[in-house]
Amino acid sequence: MTEPTPTPSEAPMKTIAFVLYPGLTPLDIVGPLQVFAALGDLVPGYRTVVVGERIEPMGSDTPLSLVPSHTFEDMPEPYALIVPGGLVPTLAAMADERLLQHLRTTAARSRIVGSVCTGSLLLAAAGLLEGRQATSHWMYRDLLARFGATPVRRRWVEDGHIVTAAGVSAGIDLALHLVGRLAGSEVARMVQLFIEYDPEPPFGPIDWSAADSGEYAPFARKLLHDALGDAPALLAHLSS
Repeated sequence: MTEPTPTPSEAPMKTIAFVLYPGLTPLDIVGPLQVFAALGDLVPGYRTVVVGERIEPMGSDTPLSLVPSHTFEDMPEPYALIVPGGLVPTLAAMADERLLQHLRTTAARSRIVGSVCTGSLLLAAAGLLEGRQATSHWMYRDLLARFGATPVRRRWVEDGHIVTAAGVSAGIDLALHLVGRLAGSEVARMVQLFIEYDPEPPFGPIDWSAADSGEYAPFARKLLHDALGDAPALLAHLSS
């Protein structure tokens, strides 16, 4: 006998889980989290959580500390898993096998896997981007190739069920894109209006010439060496 189709009130809750780990960049997680929180306010059936290895305050790369709402064990099968990035702590986390295993296990049970900024390097280090197109912060985007991914210079990149965003504020764009995919463009436009996301930066658009010229390459290499001094094999792989 065929089971009846669940009514909207009975439909399974779709959980959007953001990963929290020490030292990340707050806007990487808070920007897209706010977008999905607004989706949950507008459309029944969506909720947003923050998962970490343990429920305790975790420092960021600002004076702000953040606390997960759940552990990975509490949320083994989220509908979507989003991994934020950062600088030295995120680069160091590429060698954190415990975190990488949490990502592998949870991602295998998620319908959508995403990242913001250098969070894509954690997905890549976990072996989740091999053979896929992906993006990251411009300073470390090319490192994706060392893990078998194809780096792409775009605001966000979708390859199958995996979606990666470029640096920091691009996470808001990625989240709005996913809201449009999940709930339709009308809802996504409503969320964009509610959070008043209409960028008009005071100094105009970014001039990419300095980044493209390699002017910041020595700085990027220094941060990578600072982060992976205790993981010489990985550092050598990424520096060769």
